[in-house]
Formats: sequence, structure tokens, C-alpha cells
Amino acid sequence: MNRAEPPDAGVWFAERYGREPDGIWFAPGRVNLIGGPDYNEVFVLPFALGAGVSAAASRRSDRRIALTSRRVGGEPVLLSVDTLEPGSVGGWAAYPAGVAWALRQAGYLAGGADVAIDADLPAGAGLSSSAALECSVALALTELYQLPVPRRELAALARRAENDFAGVHTGIMDQIAALLGRAGHALLLDCRTGNQAAVPLDPAAAGLTLLVIDTRARHTLTDGQYASRRQACEKAASRLGVRSLRDVTGDPGALARLTDPSLRRLAGHVVAENGRLLRAVDLLRAGDQAAIGELLTASHRSLRDEFRMSWPQADAAVEAAVDAGAAGARMTGGGFGGSVVALVPAGRAAQVRAAVTRRFTQHDWPAPHYLEAVPSDGARRIG
Repeated sequence: MNRAEPPDAGVWFAERYGREPDGIWFAPGRVNLIGGPDYNEVFVLPFALGAGVSAAASRRSDRRIALTSRRVGGEPVLLSVDTLEPGSVGGWAAYPAGVAWALRQAGYLAGGADVAIDADLPAGAGLSSSAALECSVALALTELYQLPVPRRELAALARRAENDFAGVHTGIMDQIAALLGRAGHALLLDCRTGNQAAVPLDPAAAGLTLLVIDTRARHTLTDGQYASRRQACEKAASRLGVRSLRDVTGDPGALARLTDPSLRRLAGHVVAENGRLLRAVDLLRAGDQAAIGELLTASHRSLRDEFRMSWPQADAAVEAAVDAGAAGARMTGGGFGGSVVALVPAGRAAQVRAAVTRRFTQHDWPAPHYLEAVPSDGARRIG
């Protein structure tokens, strides 16, 4: 099973700064099992992964923040806390710098810090490595100075860092999942109200495995396709006279008022997906985890054909996994690249991996990477 080396931010910190850190904080990546996109203010059902991003940190005596990443290398990026503004930092450092900026704006940044970052979560795989980075650094910068911030508020600040500082206009799901995830559960999140409820999700107890298939087709939320889908959804909601597509009912007559076929398809997917998610939650609460497989596959087909945010490797992975015995599978993340999640009987996991790899070989694509996705706890101090 392919994955990066376990993160050791503490060792990296000592190498780069010549001393031991004051602490180490971890935030996980996430898989959205079904539902969304979250910017439509609908329901989503993410869960936290065991893999994620670690941030080792120590206080500084000045009001500067030094950032270094083992996965990127190079000399630390040195920033002045008081001059951080949107657009002032680019690349990977924009995400942790944006966290410092958002915390400063909210009055939660007490001083400077040296920060070293490591990860065992691949970037661009649709597993929300950016939110994991933001949330690990947010915990580090607040807990270093003993400034307790409620987790929901911290999630909102991390989202602000991504939206307003890094310029990536995502919803709130990723940060909520990273900070509030719970082992053995998914998180039913209402993206309008921010309310959440734990939903049992323990595949191993049901003889199942949730297999993440990293297709290695990298996506970026800044390449325009993600933004264009979001803008189209907002346009559809405006033409229907509602705040968001969350407010559209399943009445076919409502969607028929959209004369633009592309907008009608997008809105139709969002409405149908919300219904699939609610059925999946009912099944999980009833203890029938295997039965959600068909909903996952139906969700993927709608994402492919109606919302049109899938990509060839994801379609091939879903088809091969289901043909090899998976109960169901769908793409996960922001689309146009990234990963697929497959619900697989534990005894069929090896066959599913082999079948997907063969399918990729037939297309001359790089072999996919695999990660067993175990619903895990959210962000926390680990050292």
C-alpha cells in the first residue's frame, strides 16, 4: 500500500532551527463520503483520516513567523506578523501565513513562532491537505500562547485564511472535518448553519474497508474549473430566486424554470445528491454500512454526467473497483483530479487494488496509490 513516510515534524524542526520544539500539533486530511459541493450550503458527510499534516513550533521573542516544510525544502520563509496582508505571500506558505493573518485580525495571535511542517498526506489528491496544513498551524499558533479558541471559530478562521488570503474560495467542510472529526464516525455537516452530528462509520466492524485510490491526476482549486462550477451554481440559484441551491426542492417544475441546460444539470445534481446523502445517513444510523455502496456509485455517475467535475482516471477507477467487487465508489474532493473512495468487502481489497492498477496500466497512466481510510479523530497536540 503506497503512502508517504510518517511525518516527523519534530525532527525536521530540530534540523532547521537547531533546538527542540515547544510542541507538535497534527491535523488530518479528510474524505467526503458523499454530498456537496459544500458551497451550495447543502449537507456533506466527511470523515477525518489518519494521515495529515504536523506542525512543530516554538515561540519567538520577536513578532515574526518562520515557516519551513520538509516536503518542499529550502530555507525557512520569514514573515513579519504585523505586515501580513492578502497577496503578500505566495505558494505553499500562503496557507499558514493566511492563518497567522486571520488569527491576528481576530485578536488571537499573541507573538511570533518558528514552525516546521511535515506531512504524510499527498498534496493535490483531493484529501484536503491545505485545510490540514491550516488547522495544524492554527492550533500551534494559538496553543503556543495558551489562547484557547473554540474549534468551530478556529475552523472559520482557517477557512478565512484559504478564502481571503490564499484566494481559494472553498466552503467550510474541510476545516470542520479536520478540527472536529471523531474516530469511528463521519460528520453530518449542515454547510448553511454549521451544525454537525456524528454518524457511525466503522467499516472494519462491518467487514468492510474504505479504500482511497489516489489517481495521481493532480488537481488544483486555483485552476479555474472549480471556480467556474461554483459561479454556475450561484447563477442557477439566482435565476431560481433562492439564496443557494440548498433551497431548491425536488419538484421537477422548479428545475424546469432553468432554461440553460448546463445550469439545469448542475442544479439537478445538487438536489439529487442531497437526497442521496440523507438516505446514506439513514442507512449508517441503521447499521447497514454496505448498503451505501450503491449510493456512492450513483453519486459518482451524477458527478460525471450531470455536474461534470470527474476526470478519466476517476471514472476508470470507479468502474474497475465496482467490477472487482467493491460495494460502490465515487470521486472525492474538489474534482478535476485527485482521489476516489471505494467501499470494499475486506476480503476483496487486494483484488480491487489489482484491478484498478491493471486498468491504469492499460491506459498507460501512472500507477495509482492506495490508502486505507480509517475514520479517525480530528486535530490535536501530539508532542
